[in-house]
Amino acid sequence: MYKVISKNKLTLNMCPTLGEAMAFAKTVGMFVTIQGDEFEIVGVFGVDSVKDGFCPDGIRYDWNKASRIGRVKKERLT
Repeated sequence: MYKVISKNKLTLNMCPTLGEAMAFAKTVGMFVTIQGDEFEIVGVFGVDSVKDGFCPDGIRYDWNKASRIGRVKKERLT
């Protein structure tokens, strides 16, 4: 069984499969925890895009690959 739990620790639903729990979490549209026997998954399900530099929850998304450690290593090699 998989529990879908709200931020307030209220159990919103119990589902027999992970797929059903994720489908229910998408309909809720808020941050939830899906708790299984051996793991937990957290997040706002059904959200898959960054628009105008912001995540759906309003947090600025500024990650870029060029600013990561791989760039520094590449510059040392040239």
